[in-house]
Amino acid sequence: MRPSVSQSPAEGCFFEKIPRMISPKTTHTTPMETKRIGKQTVRLTLQPSIAAAACVGGQKESGGPLKKYFDYLSEDSRFGAKSWEKAESAMLKMCYSIACDKAKTPPGDVEYVLSGDPLNQCAGSAYAMRECGVPYLGLYGACSTMAESLSLAAMLIDGGFCSIAAAATSSHFCSAERQYRYPLQYGSQRPPTAQRTVTGAGAVILKTEGPPPYVTHITTGIIADAGVTDMNNMGAAMAPAAYDTLTAHFQDTGRGPDYYDAIVTGDLGVVGSDILRDLFRRDGIDLGVGYMDCGRLIYSIEGQDAHSGGSGCGCSAAVLCGHLLHGMLEGNWNRLLFAATGAMMSPTTNQQGESIPAICHAVALENGRC
Repeated sequence: MRPSVSQSPAEGCFFEKIPRMISPKTTHTTPMETKRIGKQTVRLTLQPSIAAAACVGGQKESGGPLKKYFDYLSEDSRFGAKSWEKAESAMLKMCYSIACDKAKTPPGDVEYVLSGDPLNQCAGSAYAMRECGVPYLGLYGACSTMAESLSLAAMLIDGGFCSIAAAATSSHFCSAERQYRYPLQYGSQRPPTAQRTVTGAGAVILKTEGPPPYVTHITTGIIADAGVTDMNNMGAAMAPAAYDTLTAHFQDTGRGPDYYDAIVTGDLGVVGSDILRDLFRRDGIDLGVGYMDCGRLIYSIEGQDAHSGGSGCGCSAAVLCGHLLHGMLEGNWNRLLFAATGAMMSPTTNQQGESIPAICHAVALENGRC
């Protein structure tokens, strides 16, 4: 008998309406058939190298369990700037510079920068990159932006359009709160399902050749909407998108959860990651002990009063560019599936009573080319 997802901490009745995502494998005859291996997945030919990565965080993050993996942690949440928005740009600019230094690549030698953040018009990224003099592509995928930027940067290299590209992402607790919820001075109460926006940034430098890990497969997500309207329950809103994309990845590649040493979503938090496990159990699939979520990893949930965990574009970016890639370099994981999730609403659509559409993109990282 199928377990009921309504046992989740979130209201789960609407998840019963989600159709099973597993369907007959679709094949396409196109000029790119050697790269495309399913409806949503591509297998890269060149499989770019992650030459270097860097992550920067704020004061709250310096008290978390992953603090040793950050390249820089600031006790000043403003990063020396005069506003929260300028602080986010300063943080991202610093992160990009550190990643370039670690890759022994002058910032001006990068051929494309792909970056995004949760601010309106991706202003944090645009202002951070306005002086670097490098072709820039601004992206918005909400909390999935790190996987989106990494996917597209790898595709640019694999397609022969460049040999060096950067993927970067940031978020700032104070700028996000002001835009999406309430002024900080309001001091609103948060329900247990709420997640805290991470003050953090991550940047990756990709090159055609170099040491592992390598980007081998990319599964691009589709919009999934479970009808959630509560902005304080992002995990419930995004879990179906993670389920859909991971299912598509397993179907397209012929791999199962046991192929990977780690499967890491972000940022479902406590509520969303529990729902995701329930959705897979419905199909008789156990994600296993290697399944983790960036929102659960970045904070001590109880010790730091983080409610359901971390969120924001910078959450999965910082966890990937710090903890996860360090673990791969140290041999803790040789095959890792990074699946960042994002809630694609805006303050306006939420005030109009719209539900929250979500997206998830998955990137396979491996210590050997395949």
